[in-house]
Amino acid sequence: MAKVNTYETLFILDSNHYARDPGGVAKQLEELIAENGGEVQVSRMWMEQKLAYPIDKHQKGTYYLIYFSMEGPNLTKLARGFALAEPVIRELTIRLDPRLVEPILANARGEQFTGPAGAEGADEESTENSGEAVAETADA
Repeated sequence: MAKVNTYETLFILDSNHYARDPGGVAKQLEELIAENGGEVQVSRMWMEQKLAYPIDKHQKGTYYLIYFSMEGPNLTKLARGFALAEPVIRELTIRLDPRLVEPILANARGEQFTGPAGAEGADEESTENSGEAVAETADA
């Protein structure tokens, strides 16, 4: 069984298509992920703006973010599905570093990330210990 990773996909969507049916476009993208064995964690519209240069005659685009978990080998079929989806002008998918998944997802949900329980005390302790180690070697 392949390892499950968390991914971030940034879409540039056709603004006209998105404006006519924002829920339908979002549902279509989320269903593509689910059909390929993924689980959507967070999805949201980021912004709409004029593109730096025309892409397939589109002058502006809607930027949309989706965070999802999936096994790596399924990404190839998913990328093909994204390319064939009518509202998608461009997309970019990256794998998130496992250490950054929780803070990134909390930010995407609009929440404040507080970290794992007890993490603050562990950081302080390790800092103190490393300072003692340096002091001991400096005395020697």
